[in-house]
Amino acid sequence: MHKIQTAKLFWASCLALLVTSLSFGIRAGMMDQLGIDFQLNATQLGTITATAFWGFPLAIVIGGFIVDIIGMKRLLVMAFLFHLIGIMLTIFAQGYWSLFFSTLLIGIANGTVEAACNPLVATLYPQEKTTRLNYFHLWFPGGVVIGTLLVTLFIYLGIGWQFQVGIMLIPTVIYGYIFSKLNFPVTERVSSGYSTADMYKAVGSPLFLFLFLCMFMTAITELFTGQWISLLLKNVTDNAILLLTITTGIMVIGRAFAKPIVQKLAPQGVLLFSAIFAAAGLYMLGSFTGNAVFFAAIIFGIGVCYFWPTMIGFVAENIPQSGALGLNLIGGAGMFAVSIYTMIMGSYYDGLIVKHLPIGSNINLYSTATEGTAEALAYATAKNLAGPEVLKITLILPIILIFAFGGLYLYMKKKKEVVPLSSVVN
Repeated sequence: MHKIQTAKLFWASCLALLVTSLSFGIRAGMMDQLGIDFQLNATQLGTITATAFWGFPLAIVIGGFIVDIIGMKRLLVMAFLFHLIGIMLTIFAQGYWSLFFSTLLIGIANGTVEAACNPLVATLYPQEKTTRLNYFHLWFPGGVVIGTLLVTLFIYLGIGWQFQVGIMLIPTVIYGYIFSKLNFPVTERVSSGYSTADMYKAVGSPLFLFLFLCMFMTAITELFTGQWISLLLKNVTDNAILLLTITTGIMVIGRAFAKPIVQKLAPQGVLLFSAIFAAAGLYMLGSFTGNAVFFAAIIFGIGVCYFWPTMIGFVAENIPQSGALGLNLIGGAGMFAVSIYTMIMGSYYDGLIVKHLPIGSNINLYSTATEGTAEALAYATAKNLAGPEVLKITLILPIILIFAFGGLYLYMKKKKEVVPLSSVVN
């Protein structure tokens, strides 16, 4: 029997997730520059951003079906190769289509990382799944913070976006090397003796399907807002990218201290608390101006902090029969929802800008107007009005979640009084 090096596997998983999140942070920071360099409008930029969110659910769902068969190690070698090719293609991008396909490949790599690492972390730490998944997932906002700070620094130093993307090669090569040297356990579902039929029954249960739908909304609230915050609020504050850094910084701290909160509130209580803060924060982001926007970012960061890892942790703890497939379907649902929403909102945002321009205006004429002209000023004002409107529409989602998670909290409390929590399936 080969020795399983739990700590090394966990840290290599964190490094792989760091690459995933760096791709988000760096892309969020360079969207405007890509638009300028390749003459892309908001709809095209929205589609490029969305491709990362298509690749992710595609890979995470396929990974969920095959991880028990091929093993977590082979899946992570595939993730490494996809990351490597995607990063290189981005560096040498020539326009819209090369950016489209390179972003798609990075999205597939990101999904493959989670398809293997979520069940890996749950398997390595069976007694504290939600807590450990929060620790693991703190590297997502952590990487976004590092990525946005690097972008800010490189822009200040006049270093191009190609070099910013190239930075991702360092952790990619390291995680690929570490994983290639380590032995992996079998997934928890396999070691627990749950059959494939048990797994499919569990992912068809009402509780799982309810969480699947909720994941659409938690993911959009967190990730759509995160990716678009610099674009939507650029004219509200001079430091829009700093808003993303503050939000994600709060998420890193929150996830690092997840253990006492998860123990005190249980996953369902954490989700209800998160929905309340996310709704309040999103309302403030869409309403406040000036420095008050930074306070709004802190509240929003506290809100979305626990959404993703706690959703996965809840399934791992309460529906263990669903196995790696259950965890990965939840993650895939989140990213798929974000991809669709990002595309709809990209074109809706363009439409809002046109609405706030003089009637019959040509948006291209205004968007390319020289700085200081009446057209440029009118375009900036239109964007200033359009950004917060997009956030106010998105606010509907965490409000729905307050009621949904309130119901889940009461349901689980009632269940706990009737049967042990570990035996809840339906």
